[in-house]
Amino acid sequence: MTSITKKPMYIYLLVLTICATGGLHLWRTLFDNFSVHILGLDGHHVGMIQSVREIPGFLSLLVVYVLLFIREHKLSALAVLILGLGVSLTGLLPSFGGILFTTLLMSFGFHYFETTNQSLTLQYFDKQQAPLVFGKLRSISSASNIIVSILIFALASFLDYRNLYLLFGIAIIGVCCWVMTTDPTEPDLVPQHKHMIFRKQYWLYYALTFLAGARRQIFIAFAVFLLVKKFDYSLHEIALLFLLNNLINFFLAPLIGRSINRFGERKVLSLEYGALIFVFVAYSVVDSKLTVAFLYIADHIFFNFAIGIRTFFQKIADPSDIAPSMAVGFTINHIAAVILPVVGGLLWLIDYRIPFIAGAILSGVSLILVQLIPGQIKLHG
Repeated sequence: MTSITKKPMYIYLLVLTICATGGLHLWRTLFDNFSVHILGLDGHHVGMIQSVREIPGFLSLLVVYVLLFIREHKLSALAVLILGLGVSLTGLLPSFGGILFTTLLMSFGFHYFETTNQSLTLQYFDKQQAPLVFGKLRSISSASNIIVSILIFALASFLDYRNLYLLFGIAIIGVCCWVMTTDPTEPDLVPQHKHMIFRKQYWLYYALTFLAGARRQIFIAFAVFLLVKKFDYSLHEIALLFLLNNLINFFLAPLIGRSINRFGERKVLSLEYGALIFVFVAYSVVDSKLTVAFLYIADHIFFNFAIGIRTFFQKIADPSDIAPSMAVGFTINHIAAVILPVVGGLLWLIDYRIPFIAGAILSGVSLILVQLIPGQIKLHG
């Protein structure tokens, strides 16, 4: 990692990752308590908000066309700036319509950053370096989230939701204005296609990406909501749980990247999906406040293993396909994500267990598909 961390692009992505993940972490930490205790929202409202939040992810394929007018690293910084603007405005518009708007704005920034972040990582770092970089950036993300959690825990007694959102959002905007003045690019990279790319040989990547998006939305939309709604977690308890979760992931995330290099994507992803079947089923049956916190942490740990999907793609992809394919992949990832939270919210009203059982089923299908990874690498690598 010593030579990797000296690369200007690594430092560039590191700063933006801290801002993006820190901003999203603040938004997610405050969201459920803000929604329940300030806005008085219920499960179907939350499902609608989460679906709206995923619309920008569904539209990530438009990144390909935006890159006709702005360089990819500049778009990455601009996206995080827009995220900061969305976070800043959240507390200023305390209504269902207001949070729909600010969620959409924040989400456009986050998803367009994630698309360009993944693309730039796969372009600037080789097949051995990329898993290490993804793992290290995940670790740094956890570290930034720890700091944000501590700040929330310390400031929640003095600042209301409005001022917390405003303070962190303005800080993100300020950092991004500085980042946009730098240029970390290298002139000798393979030029990227500036049009949409769909290739038959990438079908397994598309399938795993689609299932990961659907499964992830169940976790994002309903796991923390379950903690607040059923188990009555307070804002301080949620912040403390997030703090513990990120502390664990700070140490584990780099190991995931090294595990991919050592054991391969099939074994790492098989462990993830096998564990998530158990986690989702457990969500639907546990009645212990402590046990459900353990499940949340385990869920988040195994979610980090998903970097194996991207490193698998790097091994079978034409180098000039990376940028457009990351954009297409993000759209595929969010096809189910736009619809599933709304449907899940309605099913929640029937029985809160139903969305989690669906998550277990999706994990089982993914477990079957990842067994095909070695054959695809041998065929197309």
